[in-house]
Amino acid sequence: MDLYKRLLELSRPHWAKFLFAMLCMAVVGITTAAAAFLVKPAMDDIFLNRDAVTLKWIPIAVVVIYLLKGLGNYGQTIIMSHIGQRIVTDLRNQLYNHILVQPLSFFTKNPTGTLMSRLTSDVGLVQGAVSEAVTSILKDSFSLIGLLFVIFYRDWKLALIAIVIFPMAIYPIISFGRKMRQISSRTQVTVGSLTSLLQETISGNRIVKAFSMEKYENERFAKENERLFKLTMKSVSVRAITSPLMEFLGGIGIASIIIYGGYQVLQGTSTPGTFFSFLAALLMLYEPAKRLTNVNNTIQQGLAGAERIFSVIDTVPEIRNKEGAVDLAAISKEIHIDDVSFRYEEALVLKHIHLKIKAGECVAFVGMSGGGKTTVVNLIPRFYDVTEGRILIDDHDIRDVTIESLRARIGIVTQQTILFNDTARNNIAYGDIRKSEEDIVRAAKAANAHDFIMKLPQDYDTMIGEQGVKLSGGERQRVSIARALLKDAPILILDEATSSLDTEAEIEVQDALDKLMRNRTTLVIAHRLSTIRNADRIIVLVDGEIVEEGDHESLLQKKGEYFKLYNMQFRENEKESF
Repeated sequence: MDLYKRLLELSRPHWAKFLFAMLCMAVVGITTAAAAFLVKPAMDDIFLNRDAVTLKWIPIAVVVIYLLKGLGNYGQTIIMSHIGQRIVTDLRNQLYNHILVQPLSFFTKNPTGTLMSRLTSDVGLVQGAVSEAVTSILKDSFSLIGLLFVIFYRDWKLALIAIVIFPMAIYPIISFGRKMRQISSRTQVTVGSLTSLLQETISGNRIVKAFSMEKYENERFAKENERLFKLTMKSVSVRAITSPLMEFLGGIGIASIIIYGGYQVLQGTSTPGTFFSFLAALLMLYEPAKRLTNVNNTIQQGLAGAERIFSVIDTVPEIRNKEGAVDLAAISKEIHIDDVSFRYEEALVLKHIHLKIKAGECVAFVGMSGGGKTTVVNLIPRFYDVTEGRILIDDHDIRDVTIESLRARIGIVTQQTILFNDTARNNIAYGDIRKSEEDIVRAAKAANAHDFIMKLPQDYDTMIGEQGVKLSGGERQRVSIARALLKDAPILILDEATSSLDTEAEIEVQDALDKLMRNRTTLVIAHRLSTIRNADRIIVLVDGEIVEEGDHESLLQKKGEYFKLYNMQFRENEKESF
């Protein structure tokens, strides 16, 4: 019942339009019943009694009835479609907004394809339930009421015989509805898996080709696709059996009516007009009744989709603004990582980290993969929250300030450059959409990106493709740096920003990074130790703990963990050059 209530809550703002749509549906129901009602005077007065007056007004009445019925159908279709589309659009916006505010851990647990399926396929099922199903229920209910009035008015005994057959159909319809909801849930899970698979293989097509894994991916896709096919056929089977069952039960009812009604006409206790008016109303009643039984399947599918949508909407973001959170001012003193530990699921990733980073200082984090260096910097913009301890910026616990103001003070350049299938201009402007064209060009020049952008077919208006695929690795990274320069944040995080570049590209990018780092508090995650020689401090992390701290020369003299890492890379570089 909660799902029904929540779906009805979505329609509350549209109650005025809904009432007008119901009025149109009532017109459809009344005119449908009126058409059946006219069969008796048409049959008895015109064909049996040869009444010329009746012959004049009945055709006019039929035209008026069907005109009103057409207008009613048009009105309710337009209005209910508008209400349904509006509700679904608002629901999709609400779902998308809620997904965006979730922390990184949410996206780790929920594959991209699954979330895409919620926004597209599941919302589509809800649209069917809200728009089509509700329309059918209301319109067909009005028609049923009107037609029931006609059949009871014409012959209440025959009417009682007719409606006895309907309870026989209730149990199988309820049973089919439950099965349809189960099948729909399984189908949507499979659609999510299929979408995830598509997203992975299309975005990672280079790796698929590089390892000649086309056959393997084809088999994986075919397996999921076959599962979807079987579930779809089960759904079709359930839908297909509902209509024949209703027709069979309806046939039994109509046969009974013909036997009993025909006998009454032969006995002279009823007229042909009364019988055919009754039969016409009964046959008209059969269609809306059949649609009402079929609509149960649509409703169950919609409820299954709504259940999955609301499960996401009801997910409370782990990281959100606390009550009374204040805006963070620009950093003037320090970042203080105070006895911070962090646990991801069961694994303890960071253990009692103590660190102070002065405003304007450049601090590099190094260590073997899995040591915790990326986790440390991810805690500062609150991509994750600390498990123990606290992080302060100018004596403000970052959990006490608004997330928006905190992240506004932080610029990020990562190894994996995230660019959008948009123009070069808009990708740079993503840093701050309020900035002018001159600011964008100035940032591009500072990032050494202006020259290559001007060589593109439409310079700054060139579409750079998904993930910037039309650009080289170094060009993508410089666009990313230009974006960070445009943001002009006082705190800068560089996450292995040059590790995937060749030597020539690295020189261009490093020059751009040097400009970006000026007068900023910079946290660098370094893979190539040669890039952090000039860092004010180097923090060495092993298994989530700080084991060494100092500048490049002092750490080499200690001949500890940093010395080992440096020599390891030095030997690797010698082998590469050889």
